[in-house]
Amino acid sequence: MMRTGRYIDLLKGEAQYKAFVPNPLPFNVRMNGDLQSLLSKADLSLGRLDGIAETLPDVDFFILMYIRKEATLSSQVEGTQATFADVLRAEAKIESLETHKDVDEILNYIKAMNHGLERLESLPLSLRLIKEIHGILLQGVRGEWKEPGEFRGSQNWIGGASIEQASFVPCPPQELINALGDLEKFFYNNSKIPVLLKTGLIHAQFENIHPFLDGNGRIGRLLITFYLCQQKVLDRPLLYLSDFFKKYRQEYYDRLNVFHEKDDIENWLKFFLEGVDVTARQAVETSKKIIKLKEEDAKKIETLGRSTPKAAAVFNSLFHTPMLKIKDIEKITGLKNPNAMFLTNKMVNLGILKEITGKKRNKVFVYQKYISLFE
Repeated sequence: MMRTGRYIDLLKGEAQYKAFVPNPLPFNVRMNGDLQSLLSKADLSLGRLDGIAETLPDVDFFILMYIRKEATLSSQVEGTQATFADVLRAEAKIESLETHKDVDEILNYIKAMNHGLERLESLPLSLRLIKEIHGILLQGVRGEWKEPGEFRGSQNWIGGASIEQASFVPCPPQELINALGDLEKFFYNNSKIPVLLKTGLIHAQFENIHPFLDGNGRIGRLLITFYLCQQKVLDRPLLYLSDFFKKYRQEYYDRLNVFHEKDDIENWLKFFLEGVDVTARQAVETSKKIIKLKEEDAKKIETLGRSTPKAAAVFNSLFHTPMLKIKDIEKITGLKNPNAMFLTNKMVNLGILKEITGKKRNKVFVYQKYISLFE
């Protein structure tokens, strides 16, 4: 008998298929030396990441950039083609012929993430909140006809042109509400399972249930950050695993598959904990580089004499919006052209701003060194 669940036969004859019905959490996790060691490393790396937030000059800007990156990569795991730069262009309202239409999916992901983090301050992590963020995720984009904000009332499947050819058929509709109710209870289960193991189990269980007709992968990855924040493992939403999952996408899918196919809970958790450890350490390194970059470029700004205050205002805004047009610089500084252009050229000469369009008019300037830290 499997710990994770059971397969049941549905329909008959040529139309027959097997669907997976998950058992309620918690599962009995077989702790061994490798799993315990990975858990300790991940806990340590996560603690360092949480601590580094105190040293960042503008942690909210750091978080904003990471949310943009997470939104881009989590969407790319599902096949979206838009890039991190496309997202920055869209947010800065910079039109580009190269901008992919599916950038709207990433912008929705950012809205869903921000909405969820804001709501967690007053609403517990719950099925209600999960439906809310799903509604935002699919609003006005591909998949908008797939019941945004509602759990599915029909059978879905993964892989294959038909359900009979599917690589995995998740929870049937008649079992869905019970499975989701059990998952919601596990959010608040008082068992002594370490929080990171609980988080890994929650993500795998959500993907096994696959409660929506579309967007399950992205919502499941959002749940990781939401749960860690709710449990106060992170004071700020600083951990995003989609970079790791995208880099090892096939292994990510394989580990989730053997979780339910072969009851291999432990190897999924090892993969998940490795992702937490690697991602947290990378984020700590990025934060150190940001601190160094800001200090170095702030000293360059101080060499501009009377232009320093207005240049500093532009410089500080770059950590929030690292892609600007001259109109934006006019608005920040109160300068009119040609004075705004003169100031911008000074910042280009300092190596802070870089012009990326090659146009004579409607030029776009970026803080490329900052953007590169997240790419």
